[in-house]
Amino acid sequence: MKENLYPWLRQLTLKQMRGFEAVVNAGSVSSAAKTLHLTPPAVSLQLRDLEDTTGIPLLERSEAGLAPTLAGRELFDMIQQINEVMARFAENITEMKGIDHGVVSVGVVSTARYFAPMVLAEFMRIYQDIKIQLQVGNRDTTMEKLENMELDFAITGLPPDHFEVKKEFISNHPQIIIAAPDHPLANHKRISLSELKEETFLLREQGSGTRSVADKLFSRIKGLPKSGLEFGSNETIKQAVMAGMGIAVISSHTVAAELKERRLVALDVKGTPINRKWFVVKHANKRFLPSAEALWNFVARNGKHYLPQP
Repeated sequence: MKENLYPWLRQLTLKQMRGFEAVVNAGSVSSAAKTLHLTPPAVSLQLRDLEDTTGIPLLERSEAGLAPTLAGRELFDMIQQINEVMARFAENITEMKGIDHGVVSVGVVSTARYFAPMVLAEFMRIYQDIKIQLQVGNRDTTMEKLENMELDFAITGLPPDHFEVKKEFISNHPQIIIAAPDHPLANHKRISLSELKEETFLLREQGSGTRSVADKLFSRIKGLPKSGLEFGSNETIKQAVMAGMGIAVISSHTVAAELKERRLVALDVKGTPINRKWFVVKHANKRFLPSAEALWNFVARNGKHYLPQP
């Protein structure tokens, strides 16, 4: 460590540096003493001890009063950096004492944006001084940020298995196959997957959780799907299905309103709905501050109450 090369660094004290900083800001020992609620001789003693420790003059007289020398300016800059570090430390300690303040970074996979903002908004109404940084993306992007510990935690339907995580169950997450109301199979019962081989499937992009569900479904029947179109969002897929471009495997929570209003229908396909689950997930090595812990618990306990009901 560098302090071993410069043992005199250990002799510097915060009291000395605060005295020096006050003199630089005030321009005189007497004014600095008033600011510090000390006597001028006490401040002068701090300055003398500081210069004896560093072995170099730190202040010089100018027309405006006492001013830092070149070495003094170096010391003053270092004191400002120390002040910033101490302020950050104080903020962290204050947060650790309670959950009234803090910033929590939450990742939400695209499909979860149909309920996650409502859960987070309710939490923010209770804890008004806690700030939430919300990041929405597909599953691969969100899990990458979780692995790099850029997020405190994430809301996802498919926790990662390539690194160790802690997870809490929120609720069930059924996946269905949707079609336009006038689709030829709209009123059919117990449709087999093989009957869908001629259908055009509208698919989410590779890397999304919804796409992984569709791919697993297709693996059951050779040659399924015969044709497909790829889209980057659930909203675009919903609009395309309503327009009659094809059918889609999708989370029932993303189409609850459209099903209720009969703008879409859920096909009665054998093996559906496909049962998945919603989880809150964090990296196993991620250490929560109280604000993140409070939000994690709130989402795990209350998230199910904000899910759209198809």
